[in-house]
Amino acid sequence: MKVSIVIPVYNEQDNILPLAMECAQLTVQLPDLEVLLVDDGSRDQTWARIEEAHGRFPCVHGIRYERNRGQSSAMLVGLTLAAGDLLVTIDGDLQNNPADIPRLVAEAADCDAVCGYRAKRRDSWARRVGSRIANRVRNWCTHDGIRDTGCSLKVFRKECVADLPPVEGVHRFMPAYFKLNGRRIKELAVDHRPRTHGQSKYTNMKRLPRTIFDLFGFVWYRKRYLRLLTSADIRRV
Repeated sequence: MKVSIVIPVYNEQDNILPLAMECAQLTVQLPDLEVLLVDDGSRDQTWARIEEAHGRFPCVHGIRYERNRGQSSAMLVGLTLAAGDLLVTIDGDLQNNPADIPRLVAEAADCDAVCGYRAKRRDSWARRVGSRIANRVRNWCTHDGIRDTGCSLKVFRKECVADLPPVEGVHRFMPAYFKLNGRRIKELAVDHRPRTHGQSKYTNMKRLPRTIFDLFGFVWYRKRYLRLLTSADIRRV
């Protein structure tokens, strides 16, 4: 089975080569592996590092946006162009550990999606508390039951991409959209590492307004979706 790892990156020049090397090492366990690094309009040397990684590791490929379009857009274009039967999403900051991917791939044998959760987070106290509060509020609104949607490490079947509407912020609610479409979801504890290169693109206060807006968007979408499914105008024979 072909596996594609999709990694949106923005101004991550120092992380590209180490991340590409760690992912390329997985070909021992996942021989038919594709790694797609999606450069979301970086203004540093990220694209040059992706080109270098492509030259060093045959399984690594790059996709580039000329201007920054946002994480959701970069992720969706990567998922759409990926050739894998199973798709993997992972952050480009090296805090997710690629070594966890084969375990998640194995768990996906009898379900549609496997979501990693960070059993021991290597973030600041403020970020951990903010994430915990956000997950509780999100669960109350989405009813997806996922404990750590902020963990980008996920594995799912190619057909699940159709569940994700092409809207900004969709990367924050992937399990919720999967569950809305009746997908079978598992959770698995994964490693989490401290950031050693580059700077985080998010803070609690910077992320909060956009997250709240996206959450309202999901609630609206779910109501419309469920109303469509229960419409009295639907007839079956």
